[in-house]
Amino acid sequence: KKIFHKKKGLFVFFCLMVFLSILTVRIIYLMTVRSDYYMKRATDLHQRERQIKAARGNIYDRNGVTLAANRQVCTVSVIYSQIEDKEAVIHYLSHELDLKEEEVRKKVEKISSREIIKSNVDKELGDKIRQKKLAGVKVDEDYKRFYPYDNLASKIIGFCGSDNQGIVGLEVEYNDVLTGTPGKILTLTDYKGIELPNAAEEREEPIDGDSLYLTIDMNIQKYAMQAAEKVMKEKEAKSVSVILINPQNGEIYAMVDLPEYNLNEPFALPETEEKSGSTQELLNQMWRNSCVNDTYEPGSTFKIITACAGLSEEAVTMEDRFSCPGYRVVEDRKIRCHKNGGHGSETFKEGIMNSCNPVFMDIGARLGAEKTYQYWKQLGLFEITGIDVPGESGSIMHDLDRIGPVELATMSFGQSFQITPLQLLRAAGAIVNGGKLVTPHLTMKSLDRETKEEKKYIWAKEESGISVQVSDTMKELLEAVVSEGTGVGGAVEGYR
Repeated sequence: KKIFHKKKGLFVFFCLMVFLSILTVRIIYLMTVRSDYYMKRATDLHQRERQIKAARGNIYDRNGVTLAANRQVCTVSVIYSQIEDKEAVIHYLSHELDLKEEEVRKKVEKISSREIIKSNVDKELGDKIRQKKLAGVKVDEDYKRFYPYDNLASKIIGFCGSDNQGIVGLEVEYNDVLTGTPGKILTLTDYKGIELPNAAEEREEPIDGDSLYLTIDMNIQKYAMQAAEKVMKEKEAKSVSVILINPQNGEIYAMVDLPEYNLNEPFALPETEEKSGSTQELLNQMWRNSCVNDTYEPGSTFKIITACAGLSEEAVTMEDRFSCPGYRVVEDRKIRCHKNGGHGSETFKEGIMNSCNPVFMDIGARLGAEKTYQYWKQLGLFEITGIDVPGESGSIMHDLDRIGPVELATMSFGQSFQITPLQLLRAAGAIVNGGKLVTPHLTMKSLDRETKEEKKYIWAKEESGISVQVSDTMKELLEAVVSEGTGVGGAVEGYR
């Protein structure tokens, strides 16, 4: 019996030691390997986190003029577990924030860690609510986007939503650059989520977003807008677009697309007599930038491309003469010149100066469809330009095997196909800059608001296959159009 009890005692002791060993190993494991995990669990249980919004980066023109900035506002929210008098909170907030009591009640009575009652509250009102010191009501600093010039460059800049995230234009294209890193406020609570009295708050400061510098010149943009408004009024047009670009590097100095809209009230539709479509469709139409998002028939401006292709392929020379009776008969079609009586006998240069359709139809016929498309492709007319705003459209062209003599004739002076204004500008730029296809763009650099470190944007340039000699010749020909041809009204004193 003694031996039996001794063995039994040893067995119990052994089991106890094994259990204690396992328990010790488990405790050591939890206190070392898993300590961070359980520390975080404990912290999460006893801390409440509120986000501090970071200021969005400003947008400037090329000279440092502010085009988009921020105004300090407040966000009013409630924490269910900390509210002591629900009826008092509902009545006060609905009255001060001009909200329906039913709307506020739903949020106040909702069991959640935090419910936002209203954002973009004026700072003075936010300070007033904060001073009331209602238990469970929190007032945190926030920012609202502000545009000092209302509708200036609205189709370029775009705007932000109530959450300060970009919706259209450069605001959404460069959202990652402009958006900062939010900070946070951490408060200690008990197990019920009620803040502990006299407990210090932890605060992590937000990091503001980077600022963006555009290629746009505010003064040039203003002048371009005034000119567009004058044309719109005189011609009783529904829309007018103006783009001013540097053909050497693709920097856009002005881009106007009337009618523009107020960036500070982007959801306010204009009061027009006729409105067709849903509200969202009308808003999308109002925000749409036709300089980038729409295509059109370029018409006579496209004769620059045909002339350049003809010279490059030696399908025409400066010594060639043409006859213009006022039309050309192509198959069964009589295609007219803009001058009813025709221009008679004229040189290639005079044909360009006169913007004579028959001259360009002859050049197009000499080139043929395949060579025509070859040069169009070289000049980037079958691809988007790569401009740094969303939603760029591409060209609408005939299939090569469907281009007959009539299509070729009309294509030679810019009809029966569609491109974007930017595609034409890019191609025309290559023709006068020595043959470089530049990338049209609206941004120059970004600036870190903390470190002041600059990041300059590099934009691609490609060879178009247009020689410097042809480019120089085209410049002389195009100068003649405004010095003594049909474009004399476009001559600018002091500039060739």
